Amino acid sequence: MDEMLEQRRLLIEGDDAAVYSIGHSNHSLERLVELLKEHGVEVIADVRSSPWSRYVPWFGRSVLEKELPRHGIRYVFMGDQLGGKPEGDEFADAGDRGELYRRIAETPAFRAGVDRLERGAAQFRVAMLCSEENPAVCHRHRLVTPALQERGIAVKHIRGDGSVEPAPEPNERMAQPAPKAQQLSLF
Repeated sequence: MDEMLEQRRLLIEGDDAAVYSIGHSNHSLERLVELLKEHGVEVIADVRSSPWSRYVPWFGRSVLEKELPRHGIRYVFMGDQLGGKPEGDEFADAGDRGELYRRIAETPAFRAGVDRLERGAAQFRVAMLCSEENPAVCHRHRLVTPALQERGIAVKHIRGDGSVEPAPEPNERMAQPAPKAQQLSLF
């Protein structure tokens, strides 16, 4: 077995059926790539409904589609299936995030996205990408992670400092109130 295949085997040994997640936050593109490589991520599944940012334009879809492959990382857009801000009248009157996520999780598109993510994770080390560094305030943790866990797939959140946190099991997550996102002062 060649050295690269052996390294891949060692990275995923004991990590079957796992999906990583990461928030790009306000990192540089270089830092994001460093974090992904540190954890052996081969494919980014971009789960943002709108894959662009005015504040960190280097995380726009067109940039990531071009730059990530240069580092040996594939880019797959999945925000149309797994995004937390879907378009459509059926979502317009959702009273809160919990209700919105319940409605999204019931759609054929979402289920197909979870199927696709599961198939990808069986072949590659995949990380879901969104913008929030703290997964507890992100839909990748509150919406996508429970769907993966129901299928027996572990989710591990890569934090900005390089550490990895396993996602709490569903019963642990439900016992914890959702943290409030903090708005930083501009002044």
